[in-house]
Amino acid sequence: MILVQVVRSARLDKRVPGKAGQRMRIVVIGDVGVVDGMMHIGDEAMFDALVEALRARGASSIVGVSSDPPETAERYGIEAVPPIGFTGGRADMEARFAAVARCAAGERALPADDPAWGVIDAVAGADAAAIAGGGNMASNWPMHVFERAALGVIAEAFGRPLVVTGQTLGPRLDPAERELVGGLLRRARLVGVREHASERLALELGVPRDRLAANRDDATFLGLGTGGGLGGTGTAVAPILVSLSLHLGGLPRPQAVAGLAAALDGLAERAGRPIVFHPHFGSLDPSRTAGDEVLHDEVRAAMRAPAEALQPGDPRPAARLARGAAMLVTSRYHPAVFAGPGGVPVAALSADDYTAVKLRGATGWWDQHGVIDLAAAVSPSGADALGGAWDTRAQAQADAARLRPAAEAASAAWFDRVVEALGG
Repeated sequence: MILVQVVRSARLDKRVPGKAGQRMRIVVIGDVGVVDGMMHIGDEAMFDALVEALRARGASSIVGVSSDPPETAERYGIEAVPPIGFTGGRADMEARFAAVARCAAGERALPADDPAWGVIDAVAGADAAAIAGGGNMASNWPMHVFERAALGVIAEAFGRPLVVTGQTLGPRLDPAERELVGGLLRRARLVGVREHASERLALELGVPRDRLAANRDDATFLGLGTGGGLGGTGTAVAPILVSLSLHLGGLPRPQAVAGLAAALDGLAERAGRPIVFHPHFGSLDPSRTAGDEVLHDEVRAAMRAPAEALQPGDPRPAARLARGAAMLVTSRYHPAVFAGPGGVPVAALSADDYTAVKLRGATGWWDQHGVIDLAAAVSPSGADALGGAWDTRAQAQADAARLRPAAEAASAAWFDRVVEALGG
């Protein structure tokens, strides 16, 4: 009952968040938290970039919504709470969503120990809320759509400004998720998406043009201000970096493994560079192989050329690694994001419409067009397909040098706009 009283009293707080001289407290949700020792570099990178940007612009405290609050709190030096949590079938999630909305309105619709109260209380005690970058506003992951839509409803109930940044929308949005995502985005003071395809979808969902922007991924320049350069692998010769997802778009795994191995062998011979595998989703325990590492080991075992395997590590070293490679072959999104500013040519392997939208967005910002259907990459002509991206390296470097100054300025301006929308 005490918690309910706290929430209700907070709803009566009519202060204007972020007044001049007032430092801000912001609730931020992202797909973060190293659970069971598994690191997802891209999800952590986007959260990291937003936290860094908010701090640089005066946020005094940040409360993260995390799958592992203690780990996230320690990693970023912030407070953290568990997510509301949406599980089960659609009817279960819809019922929980309605109960959370009633709780935000002041009712005691959930038990006092329900995790939803932690998020409600965090928003009640904050000046604003933000949804960090991600690619989960799609019908592929309804639980994530419900989680973010619920945060939007809570922020609205308490009169707290909401910003959504760095999103891929859809491309699959069934009617139920379309309604939730549309409602969430229309509630936001500002919406940032990372592809023009997502920008078009946001307009279809009713987001006003003046509250919508298409930008490079929020983590594009993560760590560039601290590393003194674009980074590298630490090897004498910059390698071809490979990062593969277990998602194969329905291709039989033996076929994919054999085809990728042959294509990489051909690329290694053509480029005269070593191959290094780097998982973006894998175990931080060196004694355990999991996530992307499983596929990496299978492909390496099928290759003729020698290839090194790395551990996932943290987002900032991963960004430097990608920026310092001679070439990138990836079916993961964030290696392509990181490689762009370094002028690293990218062979981006798309497994379906969702991955194609993301990879075209990540590479297109840098005038690269090396998105290859995964089925083509594992075909007998796969080595030539990858080699075509290698042959663009001089142009990729020139384009990155041309585009990077304006891109860095645009990224800084976007985060300025985010903080202004949050009330800073």
